[in-house]
Amino acid sequence: MPTILAIESSCDDTGIAILQDRKVIANLIANQKVHEQYGGVVPELASRAHQQNIIPLVEATLSKANLKLKDIDAIAFTRGPGLIGSLMVGVSFAKGLSLALNKPLIEINHIHAHLLAHLIEEDNKPNPNFPFLCLTVSGGHTQIVLAHSPFHLEILGETLDDAAGEAFDKAAKILGLPYPGGPLIDKYAQKGNPKTYKFPTPQIPGYDFSFSGLKTAMLYFVRDNIAQNPNFIQQNLPDICASYQETIVEFLLLKLKKAAKDYNISHIAIAGGVSANSVLRSRLISIGEKESWTTFIPKFEYCTDNAAMIGIAAYYKFTRKEFADLSIMPSARME
Repeated sequence: MPTILAIESSCDDTGIAILQDRKVIANLIANQKVHEQYGGVVPELASRAHQQNIIPLVEATLSKANLKLKDIDAIAFTRGPGLIGSLMVGVSFAKGLSLALNKPLIEINHIHAHLLAHLIEEDNKPNPNFPFLCLTVSGGHTQIVLAHSPFHLEILGETLDDAAGEAFDKAAKILGLPYPGGPLIDKYAQKGNPKTYKFPTPQIPGYDFSFSGLKTAMLYFVRDNIAQNPNFIQQNLPDICASYQETIVEFLLLKLKKAAKDYNISHIAIAGGVSANSVLRSRLISIGEKESWTTFIPKFEYCTDNAAMIGIAAYYKFTRKEFADLSIMPSARME
């Protein structure tokens, strides 16, 4: 029963978790508020905050798990993709800890880990059977992945430009909402009518996505309406958010439904930060009932960046003794 200490530092949240086999013993996150005043993540400030947070967070996680460093069997870390400065903090700390404790290192792909979070063992919660489909939607990535096994993840489609999370955040900025704006669009949309305004659905073949055109459509939509009514946003914010969100969610699920049908897959999952979106979650359940899918929706703590997902991905690598050496370096871009 390996005990794995996992480190996540790909962007602006520092995550530390401890897993024993496939069970999460402790999973803590330190958020960074410093970016709110800038309307987005400032890489240099993010890496500095990771440096400040990582040691106290490791200590707090060990305390919560009632363990000591000597009880750890391996150290897992996010190698990429992500902000290179943020990744460097996590990778360097993991390497130092590995050297000090003489424990093996396990490198993890952040995007793979989002998907594999569905394999965390929890009481009264089933795990998907292989093969299963996963729609991974975050600020940096939008993909449909066919998971054949923990070690064979086939990308069927991905965004050709912007990710869904970025489309939400950029629209929120256009509407004058503070960062991070994606969750705020979801919040205001709950009070609006999604049929009020019509945004163009991207016409992309296959299982791929594109959101740059939709962002531009939102920009022109707001510009033209403000020209006629300077108070347009304030007077119609819930309906604008609901209509825009509806377009994104329908586009995502249209592609997922097509892939499920073409590959004859009935176990369907979502992952990534945007999988916390209330409409995406509820619509997936609704479509799943009509299509006779078994749907898997992650707990909120496993949607956004966290170290538990790094730990579960590391567990499978540990079983095959797939360890990294001290020459390993972070990678801002990984497939």
